[in-house]
Amino acid sequence: MSESTVFIIDDDREVREALQLLMESVGLQVELFDSANAFLEQFDETRPGCIILDVRMPGMSGLELQSQLLELPLCPPIIIFTGHGDVPMAVRAVQAGAVDFIEKPFNDQALLDSVHRALELDARQRGQASHIAEIKQKVDRLTPREREVLHLVVQGMRNKLIATELSVSQSTVEAHRAKVMEKMEAKSLSDLMRMMLTLESQ
Repeated sequence: MSESTVFIIDDDREVREALQLLMESVGLQVELFDSANAFLEQFDETRPGCIILDVRMPGMSGLELQSQLLELPLCPPIIIFTGHGDVPMAVRAVQAGAVDFIEKPFNDQALLDSVHRALELDARQRGQASHIAEIKQKVDRLTPREREVLHLVVQGMRNKLIATELSVSQSTVEAHRAKVMEKMEAKSLSDLMRMMLTLESQ
């Protein structure tokens, strides 16, 4: 998480600067934005981190920005920052996927705890996304016939039944199966099945 950044989006300069000082006091990298549009202009979803987002801002609201970011394959964890009167809106934001909401004036430790949870979540999500992309790349290396064999193998079919299903010899199935294991870099059948279950869970 050392490369992670806390992106603070709030139209109140004093609040932004107070949040910046707090984050930097525990060694976190920070970037400040006074509007949702300013953030979107430089947003790069490959950068790890989390977002502290004010609900009410001129132009695009915090909830509108959240909705837009949720359309991405990998949405950064969002902490909603809210005034007392915006709590119902903050609750809706959490129901839509925000990891937490913090009321103003904020408690330093509560906010820092929330930020650290969000950064840990981001690291897990990115690790999982990287793992899934790696599995997809391996599957893409398979020939159409090898993919057919893979599909039947993970269903639990034995080589003899696969040969009958595909109208090929059992030795041909064994050769394809060996290639599947090699290209997928699977150490065992259970390893191969875990990979495919990971893909199916998406």
